[in-house]
Amino acid sequence: MLKPGDRMPDFEVVDQNGDIVRSSDLIGKKTIIYFYPKDSTPGCTSEACSLRDGYADLVAAGYNVIGVSRDSVASHQRFILKNELPFTLLSDPSTQMLQAFGAWGEKKMYGKTTMGTLRKTFIFSEDGTLERVIDKVDVKNHAGQILA
Repeated sequence: MLKPGDRMPDFEVVDQNGDIVRSSDLIGKKTIIYFYPKDSTPGCTSEACSLRDGYADLVAAGYNVIGVSRDSVASHQRFILKNELPFTLLSDPSTQMLQAFGAWGEKKMYGKTTMGTLRKTFIFSEDGTLERVIDKVDVKNHAGQILA
């Protein structure tokens, strides 16, 4: 489990365009990495749209915003287009990045325990040091929650 003061885990995944994104690419920028279960589901759409609507304020505060799920590149492209998302979405079908960040684990839904993506947000400084973790994400006001 990552905690404030830890370094950003190493990762290499593809974005919505199929381009490789590495953890080392993010050094030099304050970065918000948020993990969410699935494109185009109600909670995940609310969260993405909150970040879209607060994007100008997040950028003005110096942040780079990146979303991560197990969804495919094609799914991410549709999700971005449908919701006019101005930020990068990373595809991690192998769950290697999810696991490295501690965003993969047991979930209970309808009385069943399954393994899945845990909704979490990590905020890193320019040098890749974790500043804050948001475990209890307010999907309708996530941008405000980050900026608070």
